[in-house]
Amino acid sequence: MRVLVTGGAGFIGSHVVDALLARGEDVVVVDDLSSGRAGRLDPQVTVHKLSITDAAALRAVAADFAPELICHLAAQIDVRASVAAPAADAQVNVVGTVNLLEAARAAGARMLFASSGGALYGRDAPIPSLEGVLPLPESPYGIAKYCAECYLGLYNRLHGTRHAVLRLANVYGPRQDPAGEAGVITVFCARALAGREPTIYGDGSQTRDFVYVGDAVRAFLAAADSGRPGTWNIGTGVEVSVLDLAGLIGVVAARDVRPVFAAPRPGELQRSAVAPGRAASELGWRASTPLTEGVRRVYQWIEAGAPDRAPS
Repeated sequence: MRVLVTGGAGFIGSHVVDALLARGEDVVVVDDLSSGRAGRLDPQVTVHKLSITDAAALRAVAADFAPELICHLAAQIDVRASVAAPAADAQVNVVGTVNLLEAARAAGARMLFASSGGALYGRDAPIPSLEGVLPLPESPYGIAKYCAECYLGLYNRLHGTRHAVLRLANVYGPRQDPAGEAGVITVFCARALAGREPTIYGDGSQTRDFVYVGDAVRAFLAAADSGRPGTWNIGTGVEVSVLDLAGLIGVVAARDVRPVFAAPRPGELQRSAVAPGRAASELGWRASTPLTEGVRRVYQWIEAGAPDRAPS
């Protein structure tokens, strides 16, 4: 199968590329390399350095490669950046996705879209949040991801496509840059290894649903194999507080971790966890990596110098 992966030089995307190559798929990557790194990829993979905001270039790549499947992971992922510059966020996360939908339509390709579980549901959603809950995002990033989802649904209705949405919880693992909300495990592990104290924004009682990158990649493969349209939460359904996470990292690092506290950041939720039952019943997918084991792998990866080609 010919698969185009946008954001394929990124943290999650590069792991998806590796998994597809391991299955014998023909893979091409589109990435502007603003945060992705070509060094994360097998040298045999062709990388087109371009932004998904460049509609003409996207169409040209898709027309030449003729993908059967597009895994769309390219995004502006920083919640704080979206609050500071919402138009720029929408340009990438909404307009860029529409550009890709048009390129997919011309090529006859199906799309798997990496959406957000954490930023989408909003502060009043029941925990863990089900896919049927009306999203009420608290940030421009969350709004943009939901808008992009709406466009996928529209194309399915309007053009008879079979695009699908994966609402990812907080994915963590080797190759993750220590930046943004989603990188808290990497940030805390790096600080623990350096003998520095982590900074917690707020009182530390805020919760997240942490899912290991290898489990998230299996969800992409399961959704690809299903061939069906749908929207699936990809998470554990378990809330973990930032304070508890800091304690766990202290155990893994075998040192006392004493966080310092700072003011809460705008646009971030107090609680977040997604219900993974639909993915289990429709895709046969469940997260299987315990948090302690996943954190240990991240810590060992940083201890080894954070190599780009770390396995999942």
